[in-house]
Parts: sequence; structure tokens; C-alpha cells
Amino acid sequence: MHESVGTNGRVDLDMRYVACQVGTMLVDLTLHQEGALVERWHPKGLEVLRHTAAHVLAQAVKRLYPDTQVTIGPVIEEGFYYDFLTDRSFQPSDLLRIEAEMHQIVSENLPIQRSEWSEAQAISYFLNRNEPFKAQIIRDLPKEGALFIYTQGEFIDLCRGPHCPSTGYLKDAFKLLRVSGAYWRGDAKGQPLQRIYGTAWAEKKDLEAYLYRIEEAEKRDHRKIGKAMDLYHFQDLAPGCIFWHPYGWRLHLLLQEYIRERLGGDYREVNTPQLVSRSLWQASGHWDQYHENMFVLGDLGNEFALKPMNCPCHVQIFNQGTKSYKELPLRFSEFGSCHRNEPSGALSGLMRARNFVQDDAHIFCTPEQISSETQKFCHLLHSVYSDLGFHDVLVRFATRPEKRLGDDTLWDQAEESLKEGAEKSHLNYTLHPGEGAFYGPKLEFTLKDSLGRLWQCGTLQVDFVLPGRLGAFYVDSGGKQKPTVMLHRAILGSFERFMGIMLEHYSGKLPLWLAPVQLVICSISEKAENYSLQVLERFKNAGFRVELDCRNEKISNKIRHHSLRKVGCIGILGLKEASQDSVNLRIGQNEEVMTISDAIDRLKEVIFKKSIL
Repeated sequence: MHESVGTNGRVDLDMRYVACQVGTMLVDLTLHQEGALVERWHPKGLEVLRHTAAHVLAQAVKRLYPDTQVTIGPVIEEGFYYDFLTDRSFQPSDLLRIEAEMHQIVSENLPIQRSEWSEAQAISYFLNRNEPFKAQIIRDLPKEGALFIYTQGEFIDLCRGPHCPSTGYLKDAFKLLRVSGAYWRGDAKGQPLQRIYGTAWAEKKDLEAYLYRIEEAEKRDHRKIGKAMDLYHFQDLAPGCIFWHPYGWRLHLLLQEYIRERLGGDYREVNTPQLVSRSLWQASGHWDQYHENMFVLGDLGNEFALKPMNCPCHVQIFNQGTKSYKELPLRFSEFGSCHRNEPSGALSGLMRARNFVQDDAHIFCTPEQISSETQKFCHLLHSVYSDLGFHDVLVRFATRPEKRLGDDTLWDQAEESLKEGAEKSHLNYTLHPGEGAFYGPKLEFTLKDSLGRLWQCGTLQVDFVLPGRLGAFYVDSGGKQKPTVMLHRAILGSFERFMGIMLEHYSGKLPLWLAPVQLVICSISEKAENYSLQVLERFKNAGFRVELDCRNEKISNKIRHHSLRKVGCIGILGLKEASQDSVNLRIGQNEEVMTISDAIDRLKEVIFKKSIL
């Protein structure tokens, strides 16, 4: 008998369900009478809708441009794409035409049917249809397992499925977004292709909400905001590396100082070299897994790498001198500058750079201390996120993968201790079996921003492999030498990426306690300049980051200029204010005249409470 997955009380029974879940597998609704029904609003249901939308996109392109060759069309986060080979250069007008044809296909409500073909039959069919990419995909598939073909009207495609029962299930809740260049199988030396991106949702109102979010996201792009606030820039002299301007570096340092303060005396701050011998990366295992993403210097046999992470270096500090169980847990923190040789096409402003600083720390402890250390970290992490204005935090608990190091007894202990710590921390987590690291289970913390977007930032990873590889041992109460457990943990992750997230979350209007400039004093005329200088000093002496604008400009122009700079507080001073020892304090769109003392007290209270203006 069917059960439902994702029941939400909606009553559109005709197209409410889009697939069926049998065990852990999603299957076509039309092929199974057993299992759990998957609703279109459920995340798994959305994947099915988007997968179907990709096929409808390919069908529309083939109808309009028959000589086009189709390649692959997967589901991606919040949407889908399909790659095509064609002599035509797709333009925005083409996307409108293709989208209109997609709506026509949806209105035809074509049944989507799955069949199983032999490899020879499928290769022959696609070659005869001038679809060599599909034939190549089939040749490269594992020989065992079924080969599924999906048919909707005149369009036939190779696919693992599942799909909606018919094209009509898409309704009018989809849209094509953009076209970009791509390469066959992601290889820059491969055949250049054109990629059309789209999105699909359960209902039109969900689509409209998404389109609003991406419109807002474009307005809030941290690269635009960073320029308006004069925070930083990039240039080809150092691709993927940031030239920090005074205001941007001030924000960077403010975040560092805040994290340093929150760590307090529980962590010992360290600093480790940027350039480290290849021998350490080989011993840690990173060289085999990661060296293509490292910047390497020197000749073979005498090679060094700019560190892409800090953990092996922290082990070197731990290894200086014998450690007793009485000294554990031992916590090392570092604002470690790391370099990773990211592909140029993957660089994305602050969100993905080649040089970045992490709020990195490693906790060396005994297996029995994993639970208590987890609780301490989770409490700290949620407190920090709350201070920074992020209150909606999703947590993933990833357990042992199929390919892993260490025996099952050790894994049992690590997972049980991490679970105990998570539950005592009252974490509402989702379990993700098999998605842990090869060296241990982990917690991943994902923030939801003001636009509803998700950003994975924090992590706590249990590692009982690296300490053994690098000889990190402690002496237990019986005098025996035992390998320590190493907890990799970060709250912000990359400072640069987190700053980008914050700039977009707040649309540049940062909380006053973090703002590079907390207040700008603007004089209305030259006659108020002396008073403005006195007020400037009073705010400086009170500890504010304050600037003075006495330019010979209209006050309306000054206000507009500093508003575009995202300055949250503007103090307006004229002769009237000078006669009353007051300031016209503008916070956002609100203005209030108050004494200088009251203004100082008001802003200090906002800063102390870490309030949002």
C-alpha cells in the first residue's frame, strides 16, 4: 500500500504525486504500485519535476532547431540545465522562443514512458538520429545494469529517471534563465557546447518567489556592494586574490577580533608557515588527494607547497614534547592564510578565491572527550551565528562512508560520541548515512540567509586517521602511548566567503558593531564646521569609528553619497544643532534630534546589544 512522502495537506490530487520511493530509490510513479508516494512539493519531488523539465527543454530545442545535438541535462540546485552542440549562438530571444515551445509541450500533456533497450539497439538509434554524444555516453556506461530510454511524443532520450507521468505535470511553474558556454564532460580541451539553464517548481507562486529572490540576490551581489563600500578589488596581477582596501581590511580585522574574543582562554592561538615541504603533505595523505589544487614551488625532490589547509601544521605543534592525557583537550586556533589553486572558471569574488583566511581550529582530545567537546563547540557556534544575525541553522550528521580508514569499533565509538554531543546540544539534525569523511563522521552547519539561500559554513569533523599518520600520541593513565583524536572545527570557515555572505544577507547595511564606518558627521554649511569638528572628537573619544564630511556640497547630496556607501548612521549638524549641543541623527530612514550625550548612549546601546539598525 502507498504511503506519502512530504504530505502537506494540498488537494491537487491529479498531479500531487510525481514519483514513488521504494526503499531508498526513487522510481517512476507509473511503474510501481508499492512504496511511498512522493509529492511535487517535497525536495525529492522537486528533483523529479526538474529532471522532467530538462527533457522538455531538450525536446523544445530539437523541435525548433532539428540539427542540434543533445548531450546531458542534469538536475542542479534549484533548477536544471541541458548542454547542446549547435552552430547557432543562442540569444535571449531564442530562450523566449524555446520557453514558449516548452509551454506548448506541457499543454500537450504528453505521456512519459520508460522502456528498456539493449546497448546495441540504443547506440544504433542515436547514431541514426545524429546524436553521437548519446551513443558515446552509452558506450561508457557500466555493462551491467539496465539501459533505460524515456519517450515523450517524438522525443526519445537516454536517462536513469525517474520522470513525471506526463509533461503536463510541469504546469506553468518553470522558466529558462540564461545561456552559457560549457565543454563536453567539463574538459576544457573537449568539444565546446552551449548550456541553457532553467528552474522549475511545484507551483507558479513558488517560481515567482524564486525569481524575486534571484532578482534581489543580483541587487545584493557582494561584488557590487563591495565596490560601493570601497572594500576591496580583484585584478589580473593576482587572479583570485584580494586587494583589501582600508574599509574592507578593517571589517576583516573586526571579524577576527570578535572570533578571538569569543574563543577566549579556551583556545591557544598559533601561527604556522605558509610554505611547507612536500614531505609533510605526503605523510598526511593530502599530496595524493589534493596536490593538483596546491601551488607548488621548487624542483622535484625539493618541492614545497603553499598550505591549502592548516591541520598538518597544527599536528607539528602538538608533537613538540610528550603529551599526557591530563593535558587534553588541547585546542589550537589559527587565522590561517591558505592558498588553493582553484580553476579560473570557478572563481567567484569573495565566495571562492585562491587566497583566504580561515577561523580554523583543531582540538586534540581522547575518544571519551568527543561528546563534551562537541557540546562546547555547538554552543559557541550557535552563539556566534546569533550575534552575526543568522538564526536559522540547518545541521547535517554525516556517518561512515563505504570507503574509509579505521576499524568499525573506532567508527562506532566516534559516531556514538558525536551523536551524544549533538543530541545533548539539542541539535535538530538530519542524518546522512555514508557521507562522512574517510577519516571520521562529521557535523555540517548550514546558514539560511535573508533571501532563504543556504550556505554551508561551520563544520566539526572527527579525525582518528591524521593523528596516527603524523604520530600525534598521548600517554594515558596507564602509561601507554595512544593516538589522539583530532577534531577539525570551523565556525565561519573562510573569512572572505563569510564576509561575502554577510554583505548579501544585510545588503551591505551591516550591524553597527561590525560596520567599518559606524557614523558619518555631515555639516550643513561652513558655519557649522567648527561644531562638527567638536562633535567628531566627542564620538571618537567615545570609541566610535566615525568620519567627518565638511565638503561644500548640499546636505541632500552628502546623505545620498553615504547612503550608497551603506553607512548606517549619519549625523546632520547645522547652526540649530550647534546652539542646542545636539545632532540630527539619521538611522536608515528615521531621523531624530537628540543631544550628543543621548546620541552616544543610544548608539552604544545598539552596539552592546549587537542590534540590527
